[in-house]
Parts: sequence; C-alpha cells; structure tokens
Amino acid sequence: MILQSLDRYRDHGLLVLRIGIGVMFMTHGFPKLMAGPQLWAGLGSAMGNFGVTFAPEFWGFMAAFSEFGGGLALIAGFLVRPTVLMMAFTMLVAATMHISKGDGIKGASHAIELGIVFVSLFLIGAGRFSLDGILASKRR
Repeated sequence: MILQSLDRYRDHGLLVLRIGIGVMFMTHGFPKLMAGPQLWAGLGSAMGNFGVTFAPEFWGFMAAFSEFGGGLALIAGFLVRPTVLMMAFTMLVAATMHISKGDGIKGASHAIELGIVFVSLFLIGAGRFSLDGILASKRR
C-alpha cells in the first residue's frame, strides 16, 4: 500500500536524479572543457585501450563535452536518451582506463556505477518533468 502510493513520485525521483547527477557532471566536466588541447589529448589517449589512437584531442574534448554538456542536458531533461548513451560510453572508457592503469575494480567503481545509472536512465527515460516529457505530451 505505502509503496504503491510512492509510485506517484516516480517523476519527482527522476527529476532529483537528473538534476543531482547533471550538476555534478557539469562541475566535473567544466574544468576539463576549459583546460584546452593539452588536457584533452591526455583524456583522449584513454581511447587507446580500444585501439583508437588517432585524434586524442578530439576524443578528450568529446569526453569533457560529454560531462559538461551531458550534465546540462540531464538537468533540462532534453534528449536524455542519446545523452546518457554518450555519457555511459564516456564512463566505459574511464572504467577501462582505470583498470588498464592497474587501479582495479575499486579504482574503476565510480565510473562503473555512473555507467549503470546512465543505462538505467536510458531504459526509464527522463520522466514527466523534463523537456523530453513536455515535448512528448504535446505530440499526443
């Protein structure tokens, strides 16, 4: 009975999750985005774990953009499904980088956990309190 009554707060929970994770990712991604090509090259070199060794600055910029821009999109609830796929891929690369450096599962756990959150958001969607939700309701 109590759990059923909490179901009506599903969209509120998604809003809190999106805003919380979005703010944290913007905070984490902004310094990387502003750091410039030297840092981007270092970040992008993690793609070498997948055999991708060309254009490390591009891949590093995309990782920084994924964190900052993805956080902004999460907060707004705009294009959430494609956004969280991009962010999940970024977390896959980060987890692989940590494991390849010898950090083990403990060092990679943060990226893995957030990857799980992003895959979950892909499956669940942004919820009613989002631009995606508003646009979907206008199409109906």
